[in-house]
Amino acid sequence: MIKRFKFYILSVVVALSATSCLDKMPEDEVPFDQAIQTVSDANLAVIGIYDAFKSNYLYSGNLTLLPDIQTDLVYGVKGNTNVYGDIWRWKDIKPTNTDIEGVYGSLYEVINRCNFLLDRTDALRKKVTNDDDLNKLDQYCGEAYFARALAYSELIKLFCKAYDPATAENELGVILTEHYRGDEEMKRSSLKASYEFVLADLERAEQLLKLEEDYDVATNGNLYDTTYFNEYTVHALRSRVYLYMQQWKKAEESATKVIDSGYYILSSCNTQYGSTGQSYYEYMWTNDHSSEAIWKIGFTINSYGGALGTVFANYDFTSFRPDYVPAEWVINLYDNNDKRVSTFFQNMTTGYSHQLSWPLLIKYFGNEEFFNYNIVGVTMPKVFRLSEQYLIRAEAYVKQGEYGKAASDITTLRSARYTTYGSTALSKENAMKVIMEERVKELYMEGFRLNDLKRWSADPEGPFKDQEYVFQREPQDQSLENGSSLKVKKGDKLFVWPIPQHELDAPGSEVEPNESNK
Repeated sequence: MIKRFKFYILSVVVALSATSCLDKMPEDEVPFDQAIQTVSDANLAVIGIYDAFKSNYLYSGNLTLLPDIQTDLVYGVKGNTNVYGDIWRWKDIKPTNTDIEGVYGSLYEVINRCNFLLDRTDALRKKVTNDDDLNKLDQYCGEAYFARALAYSELIKLFCKAYDPATAENELGVILTEHYRGDEEMKRSSLKASYEFVLADLERAEQLLKLEEDYDVATNGNLYDTTYFNEYTVHALRSRVYLYMQQWKKAEESATKVIDSGYYILSSCNTQYGSTGQSYYEYMWTNDHSSEAIWKIGFTINSYGGALGTVFANYDFTSFRPDYVPAEWVINLYDNNDKRVSTFFQNMTTGYSHQLSWPLLIKYFGNEEFFNYNIVGVTMPKVFRLSEQYLIRAEAYVKQGEYGKAASDITTLRSARYTTYGSTALSKENAMKVIMEERVKELYMEGFRLNDLKRWSADPEGPFKDQEYVFQREPQDQSLENGSSLKVKKGDKLFVWPIPQHELDAPGSEVEPNESNK
């Protein structure tokens, strides 16, 4: 029965490719009422939820790469394979784009798995009398609520406009579904309702994943570097969501809970990790272990997702043929004593006929333990890191006019990244510029840039208020002609990805398209 159940869940993605992402497999595959009969079955279902995040369409691939490749952070190189070419060129993004379809469908796959588990636990609880088992079910449900909130937050980020409290009730959100066998309409809710749904799931998750007041790291283990959700992954996502919703005080408070918990420590660029010859910060990227990782996706040599580093190296153990190289302005953004430069970039001569020599991105070159098995470019996505929480809180402080507190957070972050660092001075005039630049330097190619530019440019009092263009590309050495010259205006419809065409065309669909669909 379990084998059939696992097949049932994994098969959903096949159905998604042909119909709506909300469609399920036929009931005769495994009768719904016969699935998840024991606590062990529920545990397997949770494992299936975590496993869904390994998809190369999500954090180990498209979901991380596409939002940054689409913007001003990288350039396509002459001779590249044209992977993600439509996305990089910006103007060619269509509702039939398979890379975008993959992100959309894989996120709803996570949601479907969560709903499947949540719908079955009520019936299971009636049969369970053991307190330990009931506590396990609470844990599993908490993990499912969080996973669903995370998946929906990503859908909203990519397929909806930036949140404006004054208009969110009248803007399009996403299709909300909280039951696997529900009869919810295939219709988009409002942007406000979509975010409220995420926050409600996070509230449920927090209650179910809350740590015991006497939680002891020495006895129960560290919370950092975990591959499982807990109370603090909830706070981390909530701070991100509140930032996007312009609820500055709440974003500050949620980030503070993570920062002040003491469970996470910024990885230093100046302290060596054991006898590795690498700093703690370097080791985070080369071996996927870090005291600042709040949640990462766990890979093994036998179970991993996509290879984030491929498009930045295409290393075949002989030469490098990157599809994309860093933008020169990004390299120049780092100060001379900022050790993130040597951690993220290394000058290489490529194997192309033009022999381009360029600082290539090595941040995702891959886990060193995997190299013994000839696996290159595979690294565990660190979906939540402590550094992002400092950046969230700093921006929230700035929006509340608390420049001194924001400066303190930037100083703390830079002190962990610079060879030596004094202090940061922020004012109304320079604060957002510093925040914007620091997010690029710290979160480079981690999937934040498109949404950052969208939300900043949508703010009438934001950093782009006196500018016509959000960003511009100008050709750099050996960059592709088509796409290297680009000017993107505020309000460009492609800041919001098109709803996949198969979702619009699905039987019974009432899904409204985005402007980018037209």
